[in-house]
Amino acid sequence: MATPEPTPEDLKRKRTGRIIAIVAVSAAILFLALVVIQTQEHPRTDDASVRANFIEIAPEVSGKLTELPVKDNAFVKKGGLLFAIDPRPYEYALQQALSDQEALEQQIIDAKRKIAAQSSAAQAAKANVHTSTTGIKTASSSIDLAKATVVRAQAAADAAKANLTLQTNNLHRIEPLLKKQYVTVEQIDQANTTVRVAQGTYDESEAALLEAKAQLDEAILRHEAAGAAAAESEAKFGQAIHTIDTVDTLMSERPAKAAKVLSAQLDLERCKVVAPFDAYVTNLNISEGAYAHPGAAMFTLIDTRTWYVIANYREAKLRHIHIGSHVDLYLMGHPERRFSGLVESVGFGVFPEDGKVSDGLPNIDRTLNWVHLSSRFPVRIRVENPDLDLFRIGATAVTVVR
Repeated sequence: MATPEPTPEDLKRKRTGRIIAIVAVSAAILFLALVVIQTQEHPRTDDASVRANFIEIAPEVSGKLTELPVKDNAFVKKGGLLFAIDPRPYEYALQQALSDQEALEQQIIDAKRKIAAQSSAAQAAKANVHTSTTGIKTASSSIDLAKATVVRAQAAADAAKANLTLQTNNLHRIEPLLKKQYVTVEQIDQANTTVRVAQGTYDESEAALLEAKAQLDEAILRHEAAGAAAAESEAKFGQAIHTIDTVDTLMSERPAKAAKVLSAQLDLERCKVVAPFDAYVTNLNISEGAYAHPGAAMFTLIDTRTWYVIANYREAKLRHIHIGSHVDLYLMGHPERRFSGLVESVGFGVFPEDGKVSDGLPNIDRTLNWVHLSSRFPVRIRVENPDLDLFRIGATAVTVVR
């Protein structure tokens, strides 16, 4: 049976079908090429996650929790109270520190008064030393005067003795001549009178000598007494000088007392902890009445002021990513919302898979992989218009660099 020849209409339909197929394939190829070019020029990845800074909140003082107004996963404003610790022990400590500081100031005042009195006593002792020194000088002058008087009295006594001896010898020479009437009775009486006058003069000079020696002894005693008084005054002055206290020791305690007051005030202030910034509370697993320990984390605050997306891009795409490049961001949970971001930094290092070291030398595997996977480097993108109700740390994101 012979095959019927195709009609002109069949040929036209086949021709039209081929043209449509060619156009469709060409359009698909063109679209694929455009996609590839777009992907190369504007790298995108879904290997990205939302990040934000966070801090663990830990008390700096210990005590019982009296207030805990925050709730888990709740939003808190900057300056809002996070928790409060029983402040009574720290109030007592502050009062004690203030009392100790005031007691020290009173001790300093009393010490200054005592020092003033001791200084007056030292000045008086110094004046006594000066008086005693003057007394020694006066006593020394009296001794010199008394010695001179003794010398004069001794000379007068010696002269009187010599005169007495002379007059006595004269009397003894002329007395035998009276019997022979070579001399008169009047001459004998006159000689006796002269002897008696010489004897009186001698006795008087001896008495003057004894008085001068007594005065010398008295002057020496006064000098010794003045020396003893001067030594006593010197000793009292030295004792007065050494007994003068100083406030240096007490003054040196001022910084320590002030530091204790400041430390007590700081501990009291630390009984109330407020939010340092707008944040979300998370990982809260305690209640009022719990005992807080210094340094033990109680919960975490997520800083909502700045949000980031860490996108891991293949190393071949990094040449199209620059600091300051605009990025379109999409959250996996809300793909209909587009957010804007800016590239802040590009990572410069990741841990290599073949980075093993053995005994100080690189440990290289003997195997060779025929398929090489390119490394991914983290790109830090700052979100410019985050929605605090949608952004969560760890949420999956899609990024497109423009």
